[in-house]
Amino acid sequence: MQADIMTLSGMGCHALSVITALTVQDTAGVEDVLCVDADFVGEQARAVLEDMPVAAFKLGVLGSGANLATIAEIISDYPHVPVVLDPVLASGRGDEFTSDEMLELLRELLLPPNSMEARRLAARHREDVDDLPLADCARRLIDLGCESVLVTGSHEQTPQVVNTLYGREGVLCADAWERLPGSYHGSGCTLASALAAALAHGLSLPDAAREAQRYTWQTLAAGFRPGMGQYIPDRFFWARAQNPDDTAQT
Repeated sequence: MQADIMTLSGMGCHALSVITALTVQDTAGVEDVLCVDADFVGEQARAVLEDMPVAAFKLGVLGSGANLATIAEIISDYPHVPVVLDPVLASGRGDEFTSDEMLELLRELLLPPNSMEARRLAARHREDVDDLPLADCARRLIDLGCESVLVTGSHEQTPQVVNTLYGREGVLCADAWERLPGSYHGSGCTLASALAAALAHGLSLPDAAREAQRYTWQTLAAGFRPGMGQYIPDRFFWARAQNPDDTAQT
């Protein structure tokens, strides 16, 4: 949640947060998750939606199947508001956030994802996961109801990180970024929130995806290690850099 709020603020948006789960975590990983009651999640969302206009939805850790169903019902009342879903099936260290039942509900009710999550969401059988080509994963997710799918390549064994945006007609755009050393806590949350922010500002989907990637890469390039675990993206790099353009690379 902190990652979402800082990213949205860093891109000039006002975040309205709805808490779906509480976590015990540090920069090394997640130790425990406490789900918020689905009725209370619904009350939080309805309160802010009835008070203020919302330009985009960003979904992350949903906590439970009941929460997922509640959220799906709420966002169905706002069909013209873009929805960015970061499935967050597991933390960067591998701590699981979801079950097989939640995966099935995600496929049915919402639907995204980095390469590992795309494969898990798209696989029909668990043994298929590691062998699925990412283009096939994207096609399956779109067939399940996604309007578009941004698959990030940070987990792939490639010299550069290649992120590909797929639509119903195929690849909409692909962007290659310098692969930075180390591992980061919250990079996926940053990218998803940055994409929601760019869409909220009215950018087209390809332009929003590229702007979100550019912002995220810069936060990682300026990342810092405040604890004993992973590096943290610096979402306010622009407030400290003498020339923010110096850190932008594609």
